[in-house]
Amino acid sequence: MKITKIEPLVLGTPWRDLTYLRVHTDDGIVGVGETRMLGHTEALLGYFNEAARNHVIGADPFNIEALVWRMKRGDYGRAGEVVMSGIACVEMACWDIVGKALGQPVWRLLGGNVRDSVKAYANGWYTVERTPEQFHEAARAVVDRGYRALKFDPFGPGRWELEPAEVRRSVELVSAVRDAVGPDVEILVEMHGRFTPAEATRIAGELERFDPSWIEEPVPPENPEALAKVSREARLPVATGERIHDRIEYRELFGLQAADVIQPDIGHFGGLLEARKVAATAETHYVLVAPHNVGGPVLTAANLHLAAVTENFKIQEHFNDFADSHVKQAAPGLPEVEDGFFALPTAPGLGVELDVDFVREYPASGARFDLYAEDWQFRGTKGASAS
Repeated sequence: MKITKIEPLVLGTPWRDLTYLRVHTDDGIVGVGETRMLGHTEALLGYFNEAARNHVIGADPFNIEALVWRMKRGDYGRAGEVVMSGIACVEMACWDIVGKALGQPVWRLLGGNVRDSVKAYANGWYTVERTPEQFHEAARAVVDRGYRALKFDPFGPGRWELEPAEVRRSVELVSAVRDAVGPDVEILVEMHGRFTPAEATRIAGELERFDPSWIEEPVPPENPEALAKVSREARLPVATGERIHDRIEYRELFGLQAADVIQPDIGHFGGLLEARKVAATAETHYVLVAPHNVGGPVLTAANLHLAAVTENFKIQEHFNDFADSHVKQAAPGLPEVEDGFFALPTAPGLGVELDVDFVREYPASGARFDLYAEDWQFRGTKGASAS
């Protein structure tokens, strides 16, 4: 079997573009991969044009390790977010092809499942004003939908440190969410790399009484020593890793014991095998894995296959029940979240099929997402009904 063509398609929403890649083979099997770029979609499409002729066309989709190595090392220049995202799309699509060719879901080909279902947490649900009353109401809707965990960033456009009034306001939002969901639902507090180590630690102390399961990316991601300082001084678990694009970059983070939970994004990390390898390394350091996922149904499906085979998996992020829920129609077949859990996919390959006509109904429109802008939490919905 040989790859004959790759076909990128982009589905647009007000705040994110979802890039799908169909990989065609000479015996008619088509696989699909997905990633979500922030502001770099055109760069990714350009990379696909070069990678297709340099590495992908003519490759055997069963030889995934060799293809990933060529794409990552064969251009000599160091692979960053764009290249690793392109590799991820091709790699996912190859697994989809292999599973379809063998009539097996991908998790069986990765060693078989260690769990029968995957706990999910909701994100994208707080497209409301930053008031305790509206966060309380929105959080209740998440629990009513069946989720047993939810994540949110209460800090507005904060950067480096907050004014005292903003600290109080942010803490009040966390308090409102905890009050809304009760003591048995996990709350996960996102910091989006906003703060200095001292400010992140101070805020973590204010949040302890609400028992969040983690604080996420408390400082910018480039400095593992700064993150280690927060981990040493804060008394809450620390999660990070969505902006790390190479598993080798995790080496220093593990050595510093800077994180309790890592969050590789399969769509930016070179695909399933790369994420599987870093998860195995994390297990040797007693670190849990909770993959970052702002993707649509294909990328979410890939995450479920990884979760199925990962012993130290914690929980799976999911946006699509609350932000742009229509994107689920792009690739039918993904299990729905029921009572807080995804069932494992059972169809061959990734278990979903891309609806090309649907994707083409929602072309990219230059989505822009700025986490330091006022009211960013609306994700393009302000003026419409909040979900």
